[in-house]
Amino acid sequence: MTALHPTQIERSGDVALAWDAAASVPDPEVPCVNVAELGILRDVQLKGGKAVAYVTPTYTGCPAVLAIEFAVEAALRDAGFDAQIERVISPAWTTDWISDEGREKLRAYGIAPPVNGSNSKLALFGETIVACPKCGSEDTERLSEFGSTACKAHYRCKSCLEPFDYFKCI
Repeated sequence: MTALHPTQIERSGDVALAWDAAASVPDPEVPCVNVAELGILRDVQLKGGKAVAYVTPTYTGCPAVLAIEFAVEAALRDAGFDAQIERVISPAWTTDWISDEGREKLRAYGIAPPVNGSNSKLALFGETIVACPKCGSEDTERLSEFGSTACKAHYRCKSCLEPFDYFKCI
């Protein structure tokens, strides 16, 4: 049995309102997806009169982590909650946590989503076949290990000649 992605968990009452508020925050570097779809927002609980949001950064040095935490806190406050953010660094974030909807949104935005599971040897040491998010061709080439952000590589499609970012598998 596969565990549910946090976006698939049924919530009700104030917990659902707090989750929806926190989950509505777009990622500042990839605004086509929200923090829940990326798997950065792990949970929201009500504790002692506060909405506590549990956030796992994509990596500890991510320059957007504070912006994300402040935006989630502001969204909870705007929804009427006293808010608290808890940064969770273990277990470490993985691209496996990106929801199916998030992957489709990345593709529609022009970013190829990760293709391998993070536990795959190919994820770190192999040549990854990355389909072009524009035309779907697998005849692509990596131009640079680093794209617009450290978590993405830069590719080009040899069929449609479009450049694109690939969200690296971590």
